[in-house]
Amino acid sequence: MRNGTLRRAVITGIGPITCIGTGREKFWRGLRSEKSGIKRISSFDTTAFHAHCGGEIDDWIPEDHFPPHRLKRLDRYAQFAVASTRMALEDAGLSWSRENPQHRVGVSFGTALGGIANAEDQHAHFLKKGTRGVNQTLALQVFGGSAHSNIAIEFGFRGVGTTNSNSCASGTVAVGEALRYIRDDFADVVIAGGAEAPLSPLTFGAFAIIKTMSQSTGDPAEACRPFDLARDGFVMGEGAASLVIEELEHARSRGVHIYAEVLGYSLNNDAFHMTSPLPGGESSIRAMRDALADARLAPEQIDYVNAHASSTQLNDSTETMALKQVFGEHARRFAVSGTKSFTGHPLGATGAIEAAICSLAIEESWLPPTLNRVHPDPACDLDVVPNEGRPAKLNHVLSNSFGFGGINACIVLGRIH
Repeated sequence: MRNGTLRRAVITGIGPITCIGTGREKFWRGLRSEKSGIKRISSFDTTAFHAHCGGEIDDWIPEDHFPPHRLKRLDRYAQFAVASTRMALEDAGLSWSRENPQHRVGVSFGTALGGIANAEDQHAHFLKKGTRGVNQTLALQVFGGSAHSNIAIEFGFRGVGTTNSNSCASGTVAVGEALRYIRDDFADVVIAGGAEAPLSPLTFGAFAIIKTMSQSTGDPAEACRPFDLARDGFVMGEGAASLVIEELEHARSRGVHIYAEVLGYSLNNDAFHMTSPLPGGESSIRAMRDALADARLAPEQIDYVNAHASSTQLNDSTETMALKQVFGEHARRFAVSGTKSFTGHPLGATGAIEAAICSLAIEESWLPPTLNRVHPDPACDLDVVPNEGRPAKLNHVLSNSFGFGGINACIVLGRIH
């Protein structure tokens, strides 16, 4: 707050890296194509597991984004983080300079697993050759904070810097904390987002062991089916999204295009179980209500919900029940979709990717669909925009992220007025 006025935060740049498209334009075309980017994993052998599909980015060429000397210090996770930030900055028309660092520009990023896949790969080299076979910068690559640190170094951003690791809620937490940093006058601009590169044998296998992932053996594009009666688990993905979030008057002074305003944020914990939601959904209900209160909105002002909708039996039915509790009869009037059916679930990056989807949905007045909803589930009886998107003017949207560990994060975005 400055001079007694609440500082407002708006989204002016979007930089996605996903299996349906890299960069804002290709990403939007991927959404409008209404086709899933999920395929059978090709980067390693999955025959030892019951799960075989993933939101794998098979056209990522690091050399197109970084010179050789930088690539030596950036694993795939950090590459996604830095490259998505560059895309968002270019989209926002925001200049940067390492020679003239900016103290009022910060970074708020999220990841569930950081550089774990790279550590897994390097461990194999260690077993063969000892420390002589390991990348000399491994210690600088594996920690989650390498995301915001590398972004700050690359672009000269000396403001607030943090990378949270709140499982599948990390990206949403990153956007919500960016709102706080802007409101509380810690920064004028914050790069908010999430990155994840978890598709490696041990990491993938660890999730397969606990049987949370889809075991579908049919068409991989149909493996993730939120709200469908036949859903059988989430589909792991990889990727990133960065958003340029800046103080409203700062954005207006630059004459830059504004996609949406970040209006509200909440964060809490179920304090119940590491993988199962509270049966009554009490904490997710409170998270949604708190986000609405922070945005100073009544439930009936929400036009669309981008649900967590992970395509697990428990999550989707519990989230539906929670939405009914929060919105009452209004829950029958707005649309809800599960967009992980497009990208899979890139864990800590997902909330940022879905914030990008919500921003573009507001911008383009279009509801993204829930793909693969073929068999209606009586326990998920809301308008889930099955299989085909549709035009709709969206003034206020809610995005939910409910992660392992019982972490619940929600953000509210709105059309700028």
